[in-house]
Parts: sequence; structure tokens; C-alpha cells
Amino acid sequence: MTTPLHQRLSEEFRSRIHSGDWAEGSALPSEAALCEEFGISRGPVRQALAALKAEGLIIGGRGRQPIVQSGTPSQSFSTFMSFTEWAQSLNMTPGQKTLEISRRPAPVEVAAKLGIAEGEPVVSISRLRLLNDEPTMLELSYFVAEVGRLLFDFDTDGGSIFHYLQDAGVDLYSGHHVIDAVAAAPKDAQYLGVPAGAPLLRERRITSSSTGRPLEYAEDRYRPELASFAIDNTLPQRTALNRVSLDSRAALV
Repeated sequence: MTTPLHQRLSEEFRSRIHSGDWAEGSALPSEAALCEEFGISRGPVRQALAALKAEGLIIGGRGRQPIVQSGTPSQSFSTFMSFTEWAQSLNMTPGQKTLEISRRPAPVEVAAKLGIAEGEPVVSISRLRLLNDEPTMLELSYFVAEVGRLLFDFDTDGGSIFHYLQDAGVDLYSGHHVIDAVAAAPKDAQYLGVPAGAPLLRERRITSSSTGRPLEYAEDRYRPELASFAIDNTLPQRTALNRVSLDSRAALV
């Protein structure tokens, strides 16, 4: 399937920003100039610029010339399922170091999120994720056994688990995400190189099949100065935003 024109344009514009071709603080070319450069109408250009604005890469618009803005790399929800894909979209090099992978009985809270009985086998994997060799995120995932067993045949230091499982035919269809802030625990501090108690961005996720069956429960902790999150939505297809109680089990079901 061909990638829509506005998405290809936004990827090109991101590349120019991250490479420095469009430097921080500089004005972007006008819409007319971009239309002339690519030989297209204003619609796709405006959609691409809107995506960059939603990600915090540019400011301005609506009569003001867009300006390249400094800031932390934003992860849009379109790349939320894959850290590797996100890093590559920023023209940065993703990295990973596996800390532990094991088959174990499901703890009670994990079993509840996966809809299985406490003590049923799951496969857990913990990895340190890097952007350009900089420790950025501590990843902890629990997979139901028939999915997680596939990881023992995969070099988990070699790339994206999400893409590997998709290529293996696993039906990873949807993700439900809850984002909040937490204080760095001793293990977080050790691997992320931050003081214990420092604020981290926490993303908790349930990944489900197309039939709604939970296949993965994950908790990722990001250094907030290295990552932020952005939602890009449109009026016809609005992204549902819900206020949830982070202390209740219902927050991630």
C-alpha cells in the first residue's frame, strides 16, 4: 500500500529538521515555495506541516511563518508500538541491550491485565533502549506464553520485537496506552543514568489482537528530557482521550 503523500512529505520535513537543513529558530519555506518545490497542491503541504506542529517540531502557522522549534524528540502515536520505528523516523540510531528474558508465572497484576489466571506462564523481557547510544528508556514487557516463546529464537539485542513478532504472523493489532509521571526507582537510576527519585515518563500499554485478546502488557520508563509524546488526530477520526484513575485496574483494560 502506497504511503499517503502528506505522510511522505512530513517524513521529508522531519528529516530536514533533524539533519539541520532547517535549523532551530529558522523560518520554514512558505507553503507556496514548498508546493512549487514538490509540484503539488497546498493540501498535502498543510497536512504535513500540521503533523510537525502536533509533534512540537515547529510553531506558528495560521498567518505566521512556521518556525523550527527546539525541544525533546516527540513520539507520535503512529509509531508508539515500535521504539525502533520512532527512532528511525527521527533519523536517529535505535539501540537496545537485553537485561533479562525469562519464562515465569504471571504475577497477579500482570495476569489481570492479560486476562489470564495468576500463575499461568508468561514470557517477560527487560531491555534498555537507546537513542544514538544515549540511554533513553527502560522497557519491561510481559507476553502471553504462545507469543513470548517466539522471542527465544530472536536476537533481542538486534532490533524491534514488535516488527519481529508481526513478521512471525502474530496479530498485534491495537494498543491502549496510559501515560503518567513516576519517580525513578533504584533500577531505573542505575540503567538510565539519573538520580534515584528523578521524574520519569511512564507509558503503560496493553497490546491486543484484532479480536480484542490481550497479548502483551508493558511498562516503559523514559527520561523526560529525551522523549515526549504527541497525538496527531483529525476531526473525522478523533483520537479518544480518557481521564482514568491510574490507581484502578480499569485504567488499562
